[in-house]
Amino acid sequence: VQLQASGGGLVQAGGSLRLSCAASGNIFSINDMGWYRQAPGKQRELVAIITNGGVIKYGDSVKGRFTISRENAKKTAYLQMNSLKPEDTGVYYCHGAITTYTRREYWGQGTQVTVSS
Repeated sequence: VQLQASGGGLVQAGGSLRLSCAASGNIFSINDMGWYRQAPGKQRELVAIITNGGVIKYGDSVKGRFTISRENAKKTAYLQMNSLKPEDTGVYYCHGAITTYTRREYWGQGTQVTVSS
């Protein structure tokens, strides 16, 4: 199983970016998909996660600005990030709770998001 993240980049404060996370491999089902982020010198934190039933949880700092969605047929989740702030800067890691022969957690390679002031 692989998780391929894309869509990071450099944007000015107030701008928008859209991240994608595509899962591939011998997948039976995808339970949760989402993103965590890590800023330099800080711990990894939850950004947003969506279950296969559509239940969504956001980190407190992104509520009202970020929107997570998923297309099950494409095994892909999306993170629309609006009103970006410099404190949103960090490496964004795609995460999935995926069942092949067993259920386990997988991480993508990370994509850099930089928000300039």
